[in-house]
Amino acid sequence: MNRISLSAFAVGLALLAPLAGARGVSPYLPLNMSPEMERQIERVMILADRPVMSRPIAAATVLDALPQACRIDAALCKRVRAYLNSYMRKIGVDHASIEGAVTDGSNTPVPNRYGMANDSEFQVSASGHWQVTDNFIVSLGGVADADDATPTGTMVSFGNEYFQLDAGYRPRWYSPFTDSAMLISTEAQTLPSITLSNYKPMGSWGFTYELFMAEMEYSDRIAFGNNCVTTEPPRAGETCTAGKPRLGGMRIAIAPVPGWSLSANRLLQFGGGDRQSSFTDFLRALWRPRQYDNTGGPESQFGNQVASFTSRFIFPGETPFSAYLEYAGEDTSYEGNYRLGNSALSIGLHFPRLWKHFDLTVEASEWQNAWYVNGAYGDGLTENGRVLGHWGADQRVFGDAVGAQSFMARLGWEPGFGGLMQFRGRTIANEGYVYGPYGLFPYERGYDVSLSYSRTLRGFTAGGELTAGKDTFGDSYSRIAGFVRFGDQWDSGGPTGDWSSDVRRPNGADLFVDAGISMSDVTYRPGTGDLGPPPVSDPQQTSSEWTPHIGIGARRSVSSRSDLGVRLEFDRIDDHMLLAVRALDYRYRTQGPLAFSAFLGAARYDVATPAYGYYFGAGVQWRNILPKLDLGLDYRYADKVSRDKLLPGDFGADPARELRPDVFYDITSYTLSASYRF
Repeated sequence: MNRISLSAFAVGLALLAPLAGARGVSPYLPLNMSPEMERQIERVMILADRPVMSRPIAAATVLDALPQACRIDAALCKRVRAYLNSYMRKIGVDHASIEGAVTDGSNTPVPNRYGMANDSEFQVSASGHWQVTDNFIVSLGGVADADDATPTGTMVSFGNEYFQLDAGYRPRWYSPFTDSAMLISTEAQTLPSITLSNYKPMGSWGFTYELFMAEMEYSDRIAFGNNCVTTEPPRAGETCTAGKPRLGGMRIAIAPVPGWSLSANRLLQFGGGDRQSSFTDFLRALWRPRQYDNTGGPESQFGNQVASFTSRFIFPGETPFSAYLEYAGEDTSYEGNYRLGNSALSIGLHFPRLWKHFDLTVEASEWQNAWYVNGAYGDGLTENGRVLGHWGADQRVFGDAVGAQSFMARLGWEPGFGGLMQFRGRTIANEGYVYGPYGLFPYERGYDVSLSYSRTLRGFTAGGELTAGKDTFGDSYSRIAGFVRFGDQWDSGGPTGDWSSDVRRPNGADLFVDAGISMSDVTYRPGTGDLGPPPVSDPQQTSSEWTPHIGIGARRSVSSRSDLGVRLEFDRIDDHMLLAVRALDYRYRTQGPLAFSAFLGAARYDVATPAYGYYFGAGVQWRNILPKLDLGLDYRYADKVSRDKLLPGDFGADPARELRPDVFYDITSYTLSASYRF
């Protein structure tokens, strides 16, 4: 059997690396290790109109963003430039941190801390680099706590700004969100991998990409043959196999205009032991997931796939903000390779400056059942007992595929007496349905609150953090930590927030609210037809009604006649709330009062269990019928909004003979609304 190995993957990618006339490779900035400086980096990227779609961020990317950010906040620019100086040296210590803690209560995982548990009495991390040549860097790093250690950040990099090859323990974060990522984050330990990517956007569309192949930990619960139950302990006579599965991934992003970006991301877990792992099948499964995933029993599937679409929009002005979205799926749904099943929807909002000395971040996520578990891989998408993606999925019994909701709010304050104070609150609630394999455990709502303070001291950063909470099993926990980090650049050069006096909201940048009425049709496909033979078609039930419509959004001009923005919309259809997000809200203005629009996003329908699907449409608008008031007519469509059958009432008389295991809703709306700009 043709096996794919990390070494073969490396050789193939290395052949693509050389390109004459380009800058060399770049070291990466710390990821979830230096929160004070990472906060400053995030602010620089927003002021420079450069949406961050994945991490770690290359140092050269931030350096390129500084000139534009410097025109707005000179003090911030001075801090970040001083920090980046260490990355410009031939040999440099980029990061060093030591944390000691007193803990009590539950041994719950600490979110996004590379697998660390609450009872760990310490965590240390460090990283440095040696720039051998412009095109070759050796990086050394590591993260260790009381239970384990990983050489995170240890890698060799060569190539250039368009083809940078990294081999080693490179962390990754596939999301614009700062507190969670559905596909892959720093919740678990870093995997050894080989990565090819570019940090310099290509062409007028601002194209960036990343391809990687990683090796996961050893597992003895990998399906092979027809006699393997991966969810139970090993038994005599089974045909399970054991080994180290591969994890391949791909990220493709565009940023065609300042302040907006869109990314498509995919992960594929495959191979391990005696399972098939040919490079050809890997590429086919990556591009045609429906033909290679969920094609029968676990033994007939090539692997385990997850995918997401993410977007980020930056609104400029005296009080800029960033709005971002992640729509993800653990599976494919209905027909085609583009519809996502077992979906997740995350929405975030970040204000880098409020009242000069504050910043605020709010992020919410919800995911359906079946995330991070798989019939072919008994350990699922985990590493050393931690999920690869969203921290909230570690707040459940290992292997339980129940869905959940999470929420995070974080407020930062730079007080007049110096330093940085941050308050953060999180909450997590697993779904409460009880049917079949789901909802078997009596979960409670989990939460945690933390208060931290940092300040500089003679070239170092010192501070402490107090955390208290309760996990979803009802057990309380607390953690009092003190830390010292190398470097004090984040608090040098005077206070940030005193921006240039000419910072104003540019013409064409508008906030607005919509109010109107919608005529909506709902087509319901319960999937309760009969498989046959002969097959009986799926019954459809359609209802129509007039309902109120409310929306809130933001847009900015991206050319002389084009606008781009985001919008959040609310409707109550058939006695259920429909929440829809326009991740791409495009408008073209004619010379007269008319404007034409098109949009794309995702929708959540609040039925028996939450249902998700794509959301798109088009419209026409009469601008300025009154000052700052527009009148619009929109066609809106929520496509195959789906949920799994999880409740007894979802099934017909004979569940084994039903057409599909999920329910679909098609929602069509015609909306007349007035839009007020402010």
